[in-house]
Amino acid sequence: MIANVLTIAGTDPSGGAGIQADLKTFSALGVYGMSAITAVVAQNTQGVRSFVPLDPAFVADQIDAVFDDVRVDAVKIGMVANAAIGNAIAERLEQRARCPIVLDPVMVAKSGDRLLLPDAVAVLRDRLVPLATLITPNLPEAGDLLQTAEPRTLDAMQALLRALGELGSQWVLLKGGHLESEDSPDLLYRAGSATILQAPRIATRSNHGTGCTLSAAVTALLTRLPLPEAVAQAKDYLTAALAAAGQLQVGQGHGPVHHFHALWR
Repeated sequence: MIANVLTIAGTDPSGGAGIQADLKTFSALGVYGMSAITAVVAQNTQGVRSFVPLDPAFVADQIDAVFDDVRVDAVKIGMVANAAIGNAIAERLEQRARCPIVLDPVMVAKSGDRLLLPDAVAVLRDRLVPLATLITPNLPEAGDLLQTAEPRTLDAMQALLRALGELGSQWVLLKGGHLESEDSPDLLYRAGSATILQAPRIATRSNHGTGCTLSAAVTALLTRLPLPEAVAQAKDYLTAALAAAGQLQVGQGHGPVHHFHALWR
């Protein structure tokens, strides 16, 4: 049976992040992708120009339209944009989702542009995180969620895990891509126990949408694997997509990863 997976997120007209990256990742990993759009974003590989959040009731209506008609086997939440949309998503998923939920707390784009209005951080932390099977913050996002300094070392990452876990998700994947090190370590944490997942750091500027892609890959793989295995295989998928990104010629800034590296020959 082919799984059906819903992403709730913003758009990227250049195709490397957001809804577009999620749907590509779902397709590459063999699940049927569906989407509910939270915000329309004017961005490319060089940065975000502006974004327009959609009406929260309309976001909720999109989610209802999917659940009213289709079996949903997993949900990914990406860009929430503002507090009202965050509350609308929480209300619908509290009522309707009986499946794994992966929350990628998108706050800042690769370019440094903010994608989450300040009033939404509390809603993200207090309403959406407790619904999540897994949250996947990077280091700046972890600092924002905990209202503390961004960790700069692996030891500092480990020191934040308990507090991140106490926010209410079942699992935490704290991503170490922002560390200045030869490797790119992530920490997978649950109930006082942490595992270090190492991967080589790929030397490339084509790293637009890496967070979206990793969380989407985990969501897809959770439909057929236990969570630790889904995270490990998702990390392998992203590493290969980064390594193959040079085959693409997209944009003049931070280009996209190659989502279909295993399918396009």
